[in-house]
Amino acid sequence: MENITAIGLAGGSGSGKTTLTKRLVERFGALVTVVRHDDYYRAYQDIPLHERVKLNYDHPSAFETELLVAQLKELKQGHSMISPVYDYSNHTRSSKTRQIQPTKVIIVEGILVFESKELCDLMDIKIYVDTDADVRLIRRIRRDVKKRKRSLDSVLEQYVSTVKPMHEQFVEPSKKNADIIVPTGGYNKVALDMIIRHIEEALKK
Repeated sequence: MENITAIGLAGGSGSGKTTLTKRLVERFGALVTVVRHDDYYRAYQDIPLHERVKLNYDHPSAFETELLVAQLKELKQGHSMISPVYDYSNHTRSSKTRQIQPTKVIIVEGILVFESKELCDLMDIKIYVDTDADVRLIRRIRRDVKKRKRSLDSVLEQYVSTVKPMHEQFVEPSKKNADIIVPTGGYNKVALDMIIRHIEEALKK
C-alpha cells in the first residue's frame, strides 16, 4: 500500500488524546487504524502483582517502543501486524493480541510517542494535546477509579511519585517535536476540524 500517512498523537495522561482519537474514529471509521503505545508496555508476568503496581509506567523504558517502531514500519509498508494488548487491571500484558490491518491513515497514540526519535521519524504529522495539569489529574482520577477499578489513594500516590515527575522530565519536553499543538484535545472543535481536513486530504492520495 502506498501513501500511508502516520499521525502521532501525544500529550500527558488525561490530556484528551483518547477523546480526540475517538472523535477521529467516529468520523472516519475503518478508514483509519489506531495503534496505542500503552499496548506496548513491557510484559511483567514474572513479577508478583503487588510488585508490579509499584513500577514506574511513565518512564520511556517501561515501553517496548522498539517493537512498536518495527511494527509501524510494517504497517507503513502495507503489511498487517499482531499488536500486544495491555491489561490495566493486572499491570501487565494480556494473553490476547490484536491483528491490525494497514489503512491509508494510521494514528499512533500515547504519552511518550514523541520521546523516541525513531518513532517520530516514522510520523508524517505530529499532534501534541496540551491540557492544564489540574484538568489532567481530575480526568486521570475519574478514569482510573471508574474504568480501571483503582483506589483513589493509589491513583494519587502514583501521580505524585511517577506521573507528574515523568511528565515534566519526558512528556512535556517532547512537545517541541510536535507539528501541531492542540489545547484541550477532542473538545477543541477548531483543531479537530483542522485535523479532519488533514486526514481527508491524506485519504484522497
